[in-house]
Amino acid sequence: MKIEKNTAVTLRLKVTDPKGVFVYDDGKTPMSYLHGGYENIFEKLEAVLEGQEAGFAATVDLSAEEAFGERDESLVTTMPKSEFPPGVKVGGQLQRMGADGEMRYFFVTKIKGPTVMLDGNHPLAGKPLRISMKVVEVRAATAEEIEHQHVHGEHGHHH
Repeated sequence: MKIEKNTAVTLRLKVTDPKGVFVYDDGKTPMSYLHGGYENIFEKLEAVLEGQEAGFAATVDLSAEEAFGERDESLVTTMPKSEFPPGVKVGGQLQRMGADGEMRYFFVTKIKGPTVMLDGNHPLAGKPLRISMKVVEVRAATAEEIEHQHVHGEHGHHH
């Protein structure tokens, strides 16, 4: 089956820096996405995958903008340790209202005295990436997956 709109695609993605030296994801765990402009995968990757079949492999370089975007320093903030939820540590995440009024995830980057430092940027924001991908499986998406705009099941979204 060819990859086209409303197909469920399972991939192995190895994500590295552009020289392939620093590995962000080794690609051992497959991931699935719903193809067809649902913003479940980077746009450039989806374009390369269009019309391909299981077994297809490619390596694609993404600029920072094509990947997780440039870093936005306005998303770096602090909060009083007294308001910090118990059990969250450096490297963990918490959800809170961003300056734009939208709920977003913040990564805990440092705890210094009475202050917790948070970063709302994705950890790979501002970094160009090289993605080596291999298509493992392509199948027709279910009506429920199309309605929810993501793949369900083992390598997809779980409700």
